[in-house]
Amino acid sequence: MILIALGAVAVLGIGLVAATRGTSEKPWAGQILPEAQPKPEFVLTGTDGKPFDLQARTEGRWTILFFGYTSCPDICPINLGTLNTALETLGPAVRDQFDVVFVTVDPDRDTPTTIRDFLDGFDNRFIGLTGTTDQIVAAQEAAKVPPAEEGTAAETGSNGTVGHATQMIVYGPDGQARIVYPFGTRQSDWTRDLPRLLGGDVPTPASR
Repeated sequence: MILIALGAVAVLGIGLVAATRGTSEKPWAGQILPEAQPKPEFVLTGTDGKPFDLQARTEGRWTILFFGYTSCPDICPINLGTLNTALETLGPAVRDQFDVVFVTVDPDRDTPTTIRDFLDGFDNRFIGLTGTTDQIVAAQEAAKVPPAEEGTAAETGSNGTVGHATQMIVYGPDGQARIVYPFGTRQSDWTRDLPRLLGGDVPTPASR
């Protein structure tokens, strides 16, 4: 079964630059964007069945946005599990300042109940969203990630694997993303970077 991991190279649809913080020798664990990207404007449906306006509901909050699906065999549970463990390790002083938003790219199979059950396996505070196929494609485009694609029957087998962007996008309280975290980001990476972000460090591209 082959998973087409879109976005591993073209994160947010643009090239990323490896960078270090200008006043520190230690590099950021994530990938720094060449320029800040605004939090996307979209309204989807929460697991409670009510409309969820991303910008309005997360205004002034640190927000981690991730597109995936509940039957993903590897990337989604690893990404969410690693992030959740890091947040638990860091404790409430850090955890309570972040909204983690998961948007399904498989709305035909991921019902609100399915999404809620999946996310509760990590943290019941994680926010789950769904919508029509068109709405979810538009949400991905607004977030500047490539829309998910279903593999062929020969590739996916009976489970219907979906190729999707694998990065987790971090937006600051100002509604701007300056750094994203690709699949493979370790717990130690999160536990190092998240307090730096909260402490006011701003990821900036390295000088060329």
